[in-house]
Amino acid sequence: MATDTARKPAASRPAAPARARRTRNSLGPFGVLSHLALLVWAILIVGPILWTFLASFKTNAEIFGDAITLPSSFGWEAWGRAWAKAHIGQYMLNTVFVVACSTAGTMLLGSMAAYVLARYSFPGNRAIYFLFVSGMTFPVFLALVPLFFVVKNLGLIDTHFGVILVYIAYSLPFTVFFLSAFFKTLPTSVAEAAMMDGCSHTRTFFQIMVPMARPGLISITIFNILGQWNQYLLPIVLLSGNVENKWLITQGVANISTSAGYEADWPGLFAALSMAIIPVMIVYIIFQRQIQSGLTSGAVK
Repeated sequence: MATDTARKPAASRPAAPARARRTRNSLGPFGVLSHLALLVWAILIVGPILWTFLASFKTNAEIFGDAITLPSSFGWEAWGRAWAKAHIGQYMLNTVFVVACSTAGTMLLGSMAAYVLARYSFPGNRAIYFLFVSGMTFPVFLALVPLFFVVKNLGLIDTHFGVILVYIAYSLPFTVFFLSAFFKTLPTSVAEAAMMDGCSHTRTFFQIMVPMARPGLISITIFNILGQWNQYLLPIVLLSGNVENKWLITQGVANISTSAGYEADWPGLFAALSMAIIPVMIVYIIFQRQIQSGLTSGAVK
């Protein structure tokens, strides 16, 4: 009997993990409110994107009729007009070239600057760092006039190279701010061991520290791609209207809505918008795990 009595508590032990599991899975009032807020936020974000995609298959009459109805047919005529007649294909290729070059330049210069500011002590270190950070507080539109004349005096106005240089300059502050904090979390013992083995500072950076900082580099790269892809104000100032073959995709989309007057091709406009949205969505969907890990890894190391 004593043995049976001693075994009874053991038989009831598996109920404790079940109760703990139910407690973890149950949502309190704040959990319910947070889930409702996320649901509303998802609807506000996904709804307009989905409506834009569906509107590209509608006619002008259907767009200005019942907005929530599905298109009568799913033809690709509007996409073809936007790609060929409105030259969205050319503008997209221009944007891919400009964003690829500017992002590569931003990541190369920004990562080297952030690494030096984070790992080396020298006179003026903090002053240079705060100078970079102060660039994030400077609105772009305040510098448009002097920026235009600086680029013009360099002979780079109406050129993609001028836009690339400006993109790099405006992307460096946040890149340095983000990566300098990330490089500070990396262990110094690995870099010291590499230096003792005879690695130069350059080799230590590119072969040791850059692979260790891969999550942070991927995250800030995606942020730079998104920001530069959606940029409209700088291209419209640096690429004037007489060089349409060099326009970027944001200028092409805006031109569809302003050039046709009363005969606006609204399905073509929404098709062009969908073409501008889809590449960015694909990039984010592919690299969403790397973005999330890059944002959190620096906080837990």
